[in-house]
Amino acid sequence: MRRILALLDKDLADLRQNPSLFVPALLTGFFSILLPFIIAIIIPAMTGERLSDSSDFELVVETYNSQPAMRGLTPEGVIQAWVFQHFLVLLVLTPIAGSMSVAAYSVIGEKQARTLEPLLATPITTFELLTAKVLGSFLPALMLSLGSFCVYVAGMLVFAEPGTYRALFTPASLGVVFLLGPLSALVALQLAVCVSSRVNDARSAQQIGALVILPIAGLLVVQLTGSIVLTIPVILAISAILLGMNAGLMLLGVKLFDREAILTRWK
Repeated sequence: MRRILALLDKDLADLRQNPSLFVPALLTGFFSILLPFIIAIIIPAMTGERLSDSSDFELVVETYNSQPAMRGLTPEGVIQAWVFQHFLVLLVLTPIAGSMSVAAYSVIGEKQARTLEPLLATPITTFELLTAKVLGSFLPALMLSLGSFCVYVAGMLVFAEPGTYRALFTPASLGVVFLLGPLSALVALQLAVCVSSRVNDARSAQQIGALVILPIAGLLVVQLTGSIVLTIPVILAISAILLGMNAGLMLLGVKLFDREAILTRWK
């Protein structure tokens, strides 16, 4: 554990010297937060037509008006809460974007800087090394996720109907942000670390990790169409799958991380 914490401290210090690595994640978080505000707040304000005036949302009002988090809200507030709640899935993309760029740099950056070779010559095991690399990518991504969620809630408090923010504090909503988000980020960054051990180009590692975004985008689409509802059992089932994937990827990463090849190939 001391070796893992020492390497983790070093990786976090390196990240502080390269803040540009977080630009993709910050941009992703900005647009993920902005999109539901455009749909629920900006467009109705510009057109002068409230969402509740449209017959397309009548079923939403009838279905969600009875939920505890929606009680006391106006029809417009119910629709806004529905929009913001469903677009929480987009916030999952923020930690994924952050983890991919950071994870790819943590291995490939050290290869290019010639600092990985002396590290591999120490008694640290491959598992300890990968654990430190994963944590060094995961912790900043988790902070980005928490920051994005706080901004999201603050924006609703300022611009949305009073009380709509309560829709974000249901067990299902919190499960999406703080369970599916971190587990998805772990899958993405472990994919990036696995690929980083075999290539010398950060873009290749990031492109592989970006595959995790596709099922998340699909999850948003099926949610909006009503094909699936992210209830607690569904979230727990997806989380169990992600946990299994993370365990498998860690084992795969240890097998793929060829210390001897890295020590000789990248000189």
